[in-house]
Amino acid sequence: MLLVSILSLSACPALASYGIYVGRNLTENGSVFLGGSGDEVSSHWLEIVAAKQHPPGATVSVGVDESAFLPGVLTTIPQVPHTARYLTMNYTEYEGFPPPLTNGGLNEYGVAARDIWSPSREELVDMTPEPQRGPNYSDLSRIVMERARSAEEAVTIVGDLINTYGYSSYGGNSHMFADSKEGWVLIEFAGGKGLWVARRLGPDEVVMFYPGYIGEIPTDIQADPDFRASDNFVSFAIEKGWFSPDSGKAFNVTEVYGTDEIRFPRQEMEQELRRAAPIDLRDMLNAVRDRRISKDATGYGQVAELKSDTPANLRTLWVAPTGSVTAPFIPYRIGVEGIPPEYGRHRYLSKNESRNFITPDWQVREATLFAGRLFKRLMYYTCDQPQKFLPEVTEALTAFEDRMIAEQATVDTIAATLYSANEPALARKYLTDYTHGRALAALDLGVALLASIEARTRVLYGIREPEGNETSRLDYQMVKCMQPDS
Repeated sequence: MLLVSILSLSACPALASYGIYVGRNLTENGSVFLGGSGDEVSSHWLEIVAAKQHPPGATVSVGVDESAFLPGVLTTIPQVPHTARYLTMNYTEYEGFPPPLTNGGLNEYGVAARDIWSPSREELVDMTPEPQRGPNYSDLSRIVMERARSAEEAVTIVGDLINTYGYSSYGGNSHMFADSKEGWVLIEFAGGKGLWVARRLGPDEVVMFYPGYIGEIPTDIQADPDFRASDNFVSFAIEKGWFSPDSGKAFNVTEVYGTDEIRFPRQEMEQELRRAAPIDLRDMLNAVRDRRISKDATGYGQVAELKSDTPANLRTLWVAPTGSVTAPFIPYRIGVEGIPPEYGRHRYLSKNESRNFITPDWQVREATLFAGRLFKRLMYYTCDQPQKFLPEVTEALTAFEDRMIAEQATVDTIAATLYSANEPALARKYLTDYTHGRALAALDLGVALLASIEARTRVLYGIREPEGNETSRLDYQMVKCMQPDS
């Protein structure tokens, strides 16, 4: 089905990130799955952030500046003494939000996070104070990666931060948090009133967020262990006349504080996954790659398979370097010592890079083949003639990933044996060499597919001339791969 433009930019200038949660009772091996992507235009790169000790009095800068859609001021909040090691995709551009930005990732404690848009009702957007103060969505995602030891603790951390320091909104946002036991969804609202609400995601649930939603909640929410909220969450709605406890109607979060103007077949995808249960890793990669949601605006693809018995260094995040409809997932473990330079930060589509000349320190990195650009080119060629090329690209990527999936038990056994033998340095080197080798093999596959499809495009179809001079737009322009009827 053809997706339409998803947002009114005048109401909320955000792109539509998505998330998928599958509970452990619906998976083949009892793991919890959390997958999805962030939809942002700018350059994306993978980063492994080391655990750190911070001196007394250390602080972290949070918030947005005066150029944001809802203007704010940057402030500082205290940093904790120790922050965890984690994997994340960073990106550079969201107006008024200082880079690098993140939507989450996976930390050494086995907590995964996804950040998903969730628009607030117009009245809340309009009442947002100017300037607003407090951490923004990226600050909250990063802080959770640094501190949370469980999905429930992630909710506690975010709630406490908003209660204490406020929240800098772009119009409304949500988070999915998951560990090997369960998940949580948390929505924070515009308006400057500190409104937030969270719900536990259980072992028998499949949830697709696009945007984030919660639905009905108990009015005595503070007494229900499966829900959390700011103290004023129900009372503020009553005060504004948006909810009446005497109406006989349930408190529906979307109806009271959100907007129902966005319609996407999320229930369709939830039902498809539920019917496919028990879900395995292959199914989850396929779901995140689904061409209804993986598109040109998609900055990457990401899947965390959260198992209860996984040692910290072997916790794994599968990451595609750009929209996974035409890019392979690579398994990265927390124990890797670094990211291949081809998958690290480059200038391509990075904020403000067109203003400056490259520095000598970065020229060799920039000379490497940037994975994001390679697989973006593959997307454009493939999706120009998807009926011809998409099936073969999907087949090649799936076969490549299936070989890696089959290798993972052996990789874990070898690394665990080295750790057990008190050889942590050798274990880390083995994991790093394995990961870099597969990441470079993925580049080779991408180069081969691109060369073949480019050559055949020129012979069979030619390189058509663009119509007009407009090379880009702020709203969605769906490439043909996202149009299943094409």
